[in-house]
Amino acid sequence: MIVSYFPGCTLRTKAKELDNYARRSAQALGITLEELENWQCCGGVFSMGQDEIATKLSSVRALAQAQAKDQILVSVCSACHNVLKQTNHQIETDPVFADRVNRYMAPDMSYTGGTRVLHFLELLRDVVGFENIKKAVKNPLTGRKIGAYYGCLLLRPGQTMQMDDVENPRILEDFIRALGATPVIYAQRNECCGGYIALESPDQAAKQSRKILDNAVGQGAECLVTACPLCRYNLEKNGESEMPVVYFTELLAEALGVKEG
Repeated sequence: MIVSYFPGCTLRTKAKELDNYARRSAQALGITLEELENWQCCGGVFSMGQDEIATKLSSVRALAQAQAKDQILVSVCSACHNVLKQTNHQIETDPVFADRVNRYMAPDMSYTGGTRVLHFLELLRDVVGFENIKKAVKNPLTGRKIGAYYGCLLLRPGQTMQMDDVENPRILEDFIRALGATPVIYAQRNECCGGYIALESPDQAAKQSRKILDNAVGQGAECLVTACPLCRYNLEKNGESEMPVVYFTELLAEALGVKEG
């Protein structure tokens, strides 16, 4: 199976592990992540301004390229996925925005919606199937107690992202179970880590991160797993505990037997 792949900027710098482990795992599962040609930064955050067009054009081009190949568009970074999914939704539901966007597109490229946008976790759940993931596991993570950390961008806004229940998600917990580990449920798993206020209010960001980590430790988690580079950075930087924070793709690669080092 071949899917269009949008890696995003951070996976080329601070989050190389998220990308590398995703590629290895996908290959082991018979999936080819076909990187889009000449992709550009997704914009980093989805702008809510009605007149904001320029920051969304790279996402629209990515959506159009995937559509031209009749492929699903996949990302592994929560932030990139959020921008791609929200931009796609705006194209499909706002004809004025769609018209304005297409005025900026190349003559041979237009886009009015239709591309299926999936996070890598959704690809594993909805296309591959967690039961098939479980069958492919070579090194089950038996006995490990792992807390899922969702953060803000993976689930919200719920009506647009449509990945899981915003208040009581389970996709990461089901993923953890498929790898043979035990998911730890804790109250702060889908609360903000404070990443986007780290520069403006570092003390508040640190307080929020410690609140999450302390809650997870208190419920017995031995490590946290996330899909967001900013969340991982913020939790590691501000955490006072020694609990590791890892990307979900690293756990997958380990369980599938394709993790190196």
